Amino acid sequence: MSPRKSWREKLENDQGLPQVKPIPPRMRKRFGKGTIVIPAPREVDTLISRVPKGKLTTISRIADALARKHSTTIGCPITTGIFAWIAAHAADEAEQQGRKKKISPYWRVLKVGGELNPKYPGGTGNLIRRLKSEGHEVRSKGQRRFVVDYERNLT
Repeated sequence: MSPRKSWREKLENDQGLPQVKPIPPRMRKRFGKGTIVIPAPREVDTLISRVPKGKLTTISRIADALARKHSTTIGCPITTGIFAWIAAHAADEAEQQGRKKKISPYWRVLKVGGELNPKYPGGTGNLIRRLKSEGHEVRSKGQRRFVVDYERNLT
């Protein structure tokens, strides 16, 4: 049995990506015809690492930036979200190993509508602590957590 890959190893495995393809039929109803980029994990991590302190971004904005970079109609929202999750765990792994500087600020990446991603390392408690330390306010709506007025701080 081979040893489990680290999050960093998963992040660095481009798996033949990025790839530009026609938008699949199942996605055309929502996005129309055109092309889609399936990004490489490191591309997503690079965009996350560029979000400055006090600013925020969303998975959708990252996917849009990837689409512009590759001159496609859309960036794949599914793989962008998965690779953001891998980047978050790789950053947490690096932090746990003592590398406190230059980790990708995954806590600044929000879901649609400014919602925190509870699947990121440490769950919403960790994200809330980090976001509050950067001046953001977080509110609850049932079990979900949202950054108040997140739109004002989008990059």
